[in-house]
Amino acid sequence: MNRGMPIIDKERCKGCGLCIANCPKKILKKSDNLNSQGLYYTVCIDESACIACGACALMCPDAAIEIDKYAEAV
Repeated sequence: MNRGMPIIDKERCKGCGLCIANCPKKILKKSDNLNSQGLYYTVCIDESACIACGACALMCPDAAIEIDKYAEAV
């Protein structure tokens, strides 16, 4: 079933956590790695559970998240 998945631009993400707090499926978390700005960016830990609601993308103040509604999450 094609449900979608978040595409997170790790270089644009500043790690504010708004997306993490607003994800209804709780599938986002801060990475253990740093981006080039020295910030812990957000990653999706279970793309198959994403319902493509867009809450994360809507809350992101830096437009670092897109929802690919046609992706087949693995």
